[in-house]
Amino acid sequence: MRLTEEQLPHLQAHRTELLGDSLPAIHAFDKAHAVMLTERGLLDPAAGRAILAALRGMEAGGVAAARIEAGGGMHSGEQYLIRTIGADLGGRLHLGRSSGDLIEVARRMTIRWHLHAMLPALADLRAVLLDLADTHADTVMPGYTHGQHAQPTTFAHWATMFERAFARDTERLLGFHGRLNLSPAGAAILTGSDLPLDRHRVADLLGFDAPLPHTMDAILSHDLEMEAAALLATVGATLARLADDLYLWSTSEFAYVELPDRFCGTSSIMPQKKNPDALEDVKSVATQALAALVGVITAERGPTGFPIMERRYSQQAIWSMCAAITAKVGDAAQILADLRVDTTRMAAQAGAHWAQVTDVASALVRHTGLDWRHAHQIVGVFVRLGVERGLAAPAAPPALLDEAATQVIGRASGLTPEQFGEAMDAHGFVARRTLYGGPAPDAVRRENAEFAARLAADRTRIDELRRQTTAAEAALEDAVDTILADGGASTDGTEAG
Repeated sequence: MRLTEEQLPHLQAHRTELLGDSLPAIHAFDKAHAVMLTERGLLDPAAGRAILAALRGMEAGGVAAARIEAGGGMHSGEQYLIRTIGADLGGRLHLGRSSGDLIEVARRMTIRWHLHAMLPALADLRAVLLDLADTHADTVMPGYTHGQHAQPTTFAHWATMFERAFARDTERLLGFHGRLNLSPAGAAILTGSDLPLDRHRVADLLGFDAPLPHTMDAILSHDLEMEAAALLATVGATLARLADDLYLWSTSEFAYVELPDRFCGTSSIMPQKKNPDALEDVKSVATQALAALVGVITAERGPTGFPIMERRYSQQAIWSMCAAITAKVGDAAQILADLRVDTTRMAAQAGAHWAQVTDVASALVRHTGLDWRHAHQIVGVFVRLGVERGLAAPAAPPALLDEAATQVIGRASGLTPEQFGEAMDAHGFVARRTLYGGPAPDAVRRENAEFAARLAADRTRIDELRRQTTAAEAALEDAVDTILADGGASTDGTEAG
């Protein structure tokens, strides 16, 4: 031993209780490594059988409980084996391996398991948003910029906007999955081993696409954790924006939507209160995810190979945020599925505050040949006159537009009352937006079919990724069974020994 004193307890990195979600991954890696060593002849058949039988025996009483009792952190498998079958056999498990690849494999597998829960939850949320759009394709409402009425749109158009945002989150996470699902196993601490390890075999048994092609990069580069935290912060921010919209719209002043009571709380002093607690809870995940991002990036500062101890905290932050965001995505889907939408109030507000007058300017260009700049100025004066005289937009007469035109160009606008009325109709404003991606009901339904097809394709990709992991888990157990049954024949058919 290099050291002559016991390390202070609070400095001990190899504490099993710090490993949390990653214990099943560590256990799987222990088995896969033992299988590979046995198949390659680096463990004799009897040793391979004894190690794998003992690891299987650990499962009978629960892997986490057995490993926590054994201690040793990520090396709890070895500690358990030494106690169970002796150091002569149990001490052989770590051959050709390091704490480096042991924990890196576990990190990647644990994040992968979390992604396999988060991606279906995002798909379910997207499906709810598309259902909302189908239901509310004709629900006209105001659209906002700078917090002010901008142009009329539809609740369906709003819902599909978020479906698109979450679709991009899905796409980013799927791309990340491809970079994540490469195996560090066999890279040891940075140079691998002089033993003839089969890195591809271990990668296959653990459900990875391939080994990472550079042993130092596999262990000492940690941009992947930073990318994970950044993606989680992005999903959290999208969730918070959706919740913020609904939060605002659920106020008495807006009263566009109402949450079912089960998502709400009340006050200990104000009996009239109906607080949208579920939305506040969903919003909170953005704050937590951003804090995790800062923590993870900060933990990776320093020269290559220096940040080690800090990473045990950043990995917990990533795993915690994965679970939290998956839960909040599920909550958001439930909220949206049962949301009460006041379509009448939305429609009344859509044209109440001059949001439709972009089309009055367009009508001046289309019907009178006026240039856009003068048309814009005329409509600006038209709105100002209406506001000054206390007129609501639906009550504004064509004569008011003519008065504004006279101030700007010295003559009447040239629009007929019918043309003016069409331009001032908020529902007509929406119905005319039939361009690709627009809010017209037919356009929303048309694009929804495309969005639904993309969602179905994403679900297929997600299912394939999960099936790959399930197949690898089954292959690992089959490999263990084969060794336990036949004495550890090597992969080329010769007897290991």
